[in-house]
Amino acid sequence: MHVEENSPASPAPAAVVPAPAAEPHRRAEPHKGERGLHDDIRLLGRLLGETVREHEGDEAFERIETIRRLSVAASRHGDAEADCKLDQLLRALSAKEALAVIRAFSYFLHLGNIAEDLHPLQLRARAEASGDRSGLASEPSLARSFSRLRKASIGAGRIAQVLSRAWISPVLTAHPTEVRRKSLLDVEHAIFALLERRENLHSKADLAQNEMQLRARISQMWQTELLRQSRLTVRDEIENTLSYYRATFLREIPHIYADIEQRLEGLRVPPFLRMGAWVGGDRDGNPNVTADSLETALRMQADTALRFYLTEVHQLGAELSISRKYAGATRALEDLAARSGDDNPHRDDEPYRRALIGVYSRLAGTLELLTGGQAQRHALSPGEPYANSWAFLADLVTVDESLRLHHSEVIASQRLEPLIRAVEVFGFHLATVDLRQSSDRHEETIAELLSRARVSPDYAALSEAEKQQLLMRLLADPRPVGLVGQEYSENCASELAIFAKAAQMRKKFGDESIRHYIVSHTETVSDLLEVLLLQKETGMMHGTLDPSDAGVASAELIIVPLFETIEDLRNAAPIMREFYALPGVARLVANSGACQDIMLGYSDSNKDGGIFTSIWELYRASTALAEFFSGLPNITMRLFHGRGGTVGRGGGPSYDAILAQSPGTVKGQIRLTEQGEVIAAKYANPQIGRTQLELLVAATLEATLLSDLQAPEPDFLSAAEKLSQSGMAAYRRMVYETPGFVDYYFGSTPISEIASLNIGSRPASRKPSRRIEDLRAIPWSFSWGQARLALPGWFGFGSAISDFLREDRNERLKLLRRMNQEWPFFRVMLSNIDMILSKTDLSIARHYAGLAPDQDRAREIFAEIEREYNRAIEALEAITGASERLADNPGLAHSLKLRVPYITPLSYLQMELIRRWRSGKTGDDIRQGILMSINGVAAGLRNTG
Repeated sequence: MHVEENSPASPAPAAVVPAPAAEPHRRAEPHKGERGLHDDIRLLGRLLGETVREHEGDEAFERIETIRRLSVAASRHGDAEADCKLDQLLRALSAKEALAVIRAFSYFLHLGNIAEDLHPLQLRARAEASGDRSGLASEPSLARSFSRLRKASIGAGRIAQVLSRAWISPVLTAHPTEVRRKSLLDVEHAIFALLERRENLHSKADLAQNEMQLRARISQMWQTELLRQSRLTVRDEIENTLSYYRATFLREIPHIYADIEQRLEGLRVPPFLRMGAWVGGDRDGNPNVTADSLETALRMQADTALRFYLTEVHQLGAELSISRKYAGATRALEDLAARSGDDNPHRDDEPYRRALIGVYSRLAGTLELLTGGQAQRHALSPGEPYANSWAFLADLVTVDESLRLHHSEVIASQRLEPLIRAVEVFGFHLATVDLRQSSDRHEETIAELLSRARVSPDYAALSEAEKQQLLMRLLADPRPVGLVGQEYSENCASELAIFAKAAQMRKKFGDESIRHYIVSHTETVSDLLEVLLLQKETGMMHGTLDPSDAGVASAELIIVPLFETIEDLRNAAPIMREFYALPGVARLVANSGACQDIMLGYSDSNKDGGIFTSIWELYRASTALAEFFSGLPNITMRLFHGRGGTVGRGGGPSYDAILAQSPGTVKGQIRLTEQGEVIAAKYANPQIGRTQLELLVAATLEATLLSDLQAPEPDFLSAAEKLSQSGMAAYRRMVYETPGFVDYYFGSTPISEIASLNIGSRPASRKPSRRIEDLRAIPWSFSWGQARLALPGWFGFGSAISDFLREDRNERLKLLRRMNQEWPFFRVMLSNIDMILSKTDLSIARHYAGLAPDQDRAREIFAEIEREYNRAIEALEAITGASERLADNPGLAHSLKLRVPYITPLSYLQMELIRRWRSGKTGDDIRQGILMSINGVAAGLRNTG
């Protein structure tokens, strides 16, 4: 695609919006470095255009260019005539012609994303090289956070003390709206590397060669299928997730530790930054996740970790050709070499190499034992497997200590220390796999067990008090409830099999391989006790809750309640108080690691009560939980934030979100979900991934050590409560109480088409119904984003502010402005709503409304949506004083303004093809075009799911 800057006919290419979590993204604009960004986008656009011309012909190329020029004129310059011509041209395209246009614009947005992801790294590298970091001083970073800590007189010892008790864990989850295939992610990564390399090329020959390599990759991209032809399996999702460990986590996390320890003046900290995973263990609403998939996930994770270690040990063995003649070795190292079994005379004088050959042999044996795999290189046959990762670590420490004691500290610190740190963090399990299931499935399982054992004929019919009494009695009895040889229903058997498999896998891969059991839809204390009883049934609870047991009971899995709906969040603290009031529960938790994880659901709370109420109730629940656990000094509370990509699902910069948490709720402890396209945006590239991980650490340190522990002003809290009540009422009036809204939603968004896209192993809905309550929150948000309304991210906010200002407007407006200036919670919420409103396009959304079957009703509903949108804009302007969106983020505003013309044709074509599809024209080109347009719009908007 041909792009030129500053020409009305061929305007500047779409400078691409940063990833939703590609922090920091508040770079002021313009910047002289923008020329480099625009140069890169122009280059990629030109190469894509040449590829299109080569593969599709001149006519297709000219058609695409005409559409681009008309869209730019209409979107950027308000040219009504161009808009009319664009609409006519797009409607007249055949399905095949539309497909080529959709592919071209989608790939251009993907390529633009690559250039903009690279750009801040280039600016940072230039600043580092020149020694002028003044332009970076305002950006969140690990360096800036340590500087702030120093200015606050917080020394290295205090920081190390916090990190010694900290737990920071991004948890990668499968995602029903992930729209990019791994094959294309690999191509994009290669293009990123070529663009990065181009920065340091100067000769015409080198630049020409680099351009040819880019052309080859773009040609490969054009000829690669954009969409999956079959739905992802759980195994596919596991493999996709593991690619980020190979690309980023295994190498970059050890470097982060090294950087932190250097800033701590050499103080060593134990592992606190660890990875979590849901893929293979998350069964909530996904019948494809079974005991077998859990075992597959752990086996594949172990294979990834062990093969990484094998490669590193092999390379170390090749490098450590140290001769005994010139450098000594400790007795422990000599013993390790002697035990290696390597008797090759050529290596007789090389104890380090012989020792590492023995280590490699034992690792190969471990790989064979744990995964059934074979190592690629064999100086020796696979040896005795390591009993656990600590035994492997001990051998590496033996090598490390010998090197340091014999004048090779530089080798140890640069080559061996990263591997040692990797083993400490990843072990043989790589990441902790969480188990998750809905509470109603646990109740069904317990009911069947008790019925077959003739303990209770109808457990589900019992009152909550009766359930608790019965469960506590069973937990105090050492005898199991399950009957040996009894045949249970398929559902019951599958639930028991998961617990049994978890017990088996923990023995095989280590205690950290499976640590958490998340109970979705936790609504009562019995929901937690049921999981404890299932642990007891499968040997993962030791001892009993019988008071005569002297408090020795423990459980292998942390039972993690997930509070999702507004009502659940309001009940979170009362449920935990009631749970811990039960005899023996507090002692059991203390004996089981003394940590209580609690998960807070952003997605369903938003779908239930709207954006403001969701965020406010999350804040209130966090505060109440922190107050309760402050009275249990022997137990650490760790909040697990179920964030997604969109603002409606907790999206936005993670750094800001952590600093906006209720005071006293972080304390060095945080887990948060990373999902789908957000994972790709954050972690597909090692440099970007390292920055994102550093920001998690930086924000956690600041929230723990610098956060003002005083509660916000009572007037702030009172105002937020009033806003929440009004916002939720307005949201629920629209979504749950407006006649015909469900039909409007299913008709005016591509939710039905999204459900058919092969983008995940999980169904779009928990139940086979059209009820919004049953729809999963991810496709709910994703479909609104595609329709360019992003309704979950802002609806109800405008009404809330309008209602609040009806009385004593001047004083209340002053209060809201102070809240924006002084309260991080409120300021971050306004910033995120501002961002999502900037991506809302009522003009395009109105066209989507034209897809609804009942047009009279659709016009009425859309008119109310438009009124609420205008109220939200007015509210933001009144509070912030900014008359334009993203006034505090000009770089993002500029970027979005430039990219809209490249998204708009995709939206129009998506609507036109959906119209044809729903009218019965179900050709494959039409189906492919719809699904590819979904991919393209997602690439353009990025934080979509």
